[in-house]
This record gives sequence, C-alpha cells and structure tokens, in this order.
Amino acid sequence: MSVFCEILFFDTCALLVGFVLDFFIGDPHRLPHPVRAIGAIISSLERRLRLGNGDSARERRRGALLAVAVMAASTVTPALVLAAAYIISPYLYFAVDCVMCFQLLAARQLVRESDAVRRALNDGDVELARTRVSMIVGRDTDVLDRDGICRAAVETVAENASDGVAAPLFWMTLFGAPGGFLYKSINTMDSMIGYKNERYIDFGRFAARADDAVNFIPSRLCAVLMILSCPILGLDMHNAWRIFRRDRRKHDSPNSAETESACAGALGVRLAGDARYGGVWHKKPHIGDDVRPIVPDDIKRCGRLMYVSSALALILTLALRAALLLIICL
Repeated sequence: MSVFCEILFFDTCALLVGFVLDFFIGDPHRLPHPVRAIGAIISSLERRLRLGNGDSARERRRGALLAVAVMAASTVTPALVLAAAYIISPYLYFAVDCVMCFQLLAARQLVRESDAVRRALNDGDVELARTRVSMIVGRDTDVLDRDGICRAAVETVAENASDGVAAPLFWMTLFGAPGGFLYKSINTMDSMIGYKNERYIDFGRFAARADDAVNFIPSRLCAVLMILSCPILGLDMHNAWRIFRRDRRKHDSPNSAETESACAGALGVRLAGDARYGGVWHKKPHIGDDVRPIVPDDIKRCGRLMYVSSALALILTLALRAALLLIICL
C-alpha cells in the first residue's frame, strides 16, 4: 500500500473513531482542547493588531492579517504533528489522527448542555434554565421567559448541527484533520471577532466573511440531511421541506437559517423572532409556523434530529472516502 493510500485509509478510520468517541465521551472539560489554544492566539493577536482609532481601512487590513495568521497556524501545526507522528510510526499517526478528529466534533457536548436546559425547565427552575442557556447562546438571556429559553436552546442546537458536526466533517472529508482545524479556526474567529458592532465591524469583517464561505455548503447539506432524518424519528418531513424552502433565507447570516428552518418545520414550531444582544433589541423575522407552543422536550427532539442527521453525514463521508480508496488505491 502506498503512503498516500495508507494515510487516506487511516484518515477515514479516524473519522469514524472520532465520531464514536464524541458520541460516548463528548468534550472532557479537564483536558486541554486545541480550540481553546486557537482562542488564546486570536485574543493575543487582537491585542497587538486592533487599533480602535476609527481608521476603517487599516482595521480591515489588520483584521485580515490576524485571520490569515490564525488560519495558517491552525492548519500547519496539526499537519506537522501528524507528519512527525507518521515518521515515528503509522500507528502513532492513526492514534493522533483519532484524537484530533474527536476534538473537532462537538455533538455530545452540545446535547449535554442543551439537555441541562431542558431538565431545569421540566423541574420548574426558570432561573437555572436561564443560566444554563446563557452558556450556549449569544443573546441576552435575562429577558427570556420559559418559551424564549426553549426557542433559544432549540435554535442553537439546530444551528450547531452544522457548525459543530456537519461542517467539520465536510472539511475533514476533503483535507483530513488539518482541514477540520482550518474550519475550527475560522469558526472560532467568527464567534470572537465577527460581530457587526462598533468594535468589530471592520476588524472582524474578513473573519465573518470567511465563516460565511466555509459554512455555505455544509449548512445546506446539513439541512437536507435533517429533512431526510425526519421519517427515522417520526417527525414531519414534508413540513420540514416546506419551511426550509420558505424560510431558509430569513436571517442576516447566509447560513444560519438553513438548519433552523428545517428544524422548525420538522418539529412544527416557530423559532427566531426579535432578540436582545448586549442590551440592544434586534428585529428578526420568525422561522416556521406557530402550529403549537414550543415545549422543553422539543430541545431533546432537536438533539435527536441533530444526531441522526450527523450519523447520515458520517455515512456519506465514509462512503465518499471508501469510493476514493477503491478508485485510487486498488
């Protein structure tokens, strides 16, 4: 077996192992995580590069410089680590690759944290539910009532079905673990500096647009897989497709409403609407129809929908990789 075919085989197996590890273990908080290191690099470079003097052109150039530097470091570093591991032993390469793939996926942790919101609501502890949901959403949670907390949790699970699973899988399918880390670096930058506020409107523009670009295909694939997952879970596939086609562009982001609309249609609930961020209310259109009131158990249903669509994404990934192995290596 050639080196290329051996690496392709190990990468494909590592995707499967990483997915299984994430499903059963999730993200152990006590262990170091590379995304935290990426966040530290972004913060350090921001302190050195962001001017904050109102010079829009220079802010954009410096923001682009930060983004390119973070993307390069986040891609080259894991590639060098994997190369060094392969030189030592192909089996060490495989072990390191499995750990990297595991760290790049976030399905289990998202379900775990959103389910904590559901349990608090079912126990009648709205204040605890607000605290829990504040850990997974960016909006102000102190103004949310019970229904608002449910909607916020469902929306973040639906959106992160793409950001946390489908998109990393997509980029790992194309470029292995370094491709996954490239995606994570862009996604992390967007979550830290990609805001359209006075502080980041110029400095974070490159990062925000890069995030739109790398999520464009995965978000749409994930939404379609969510729709295809509905019969497996006893959800309404026809309505999911109808709401997806109608509402998938009802968001400032070109990608966020793709999975939210599919999820809203599948569950038969209405999501989105006006939200407050940093003390400022933002007008946002609703996604889905108000067929019935949203309830805490919809959070659990959305988590299951994410898991099944993620499993379908993995099957598609493995099938494509297997076909490539047969074409190139046999």
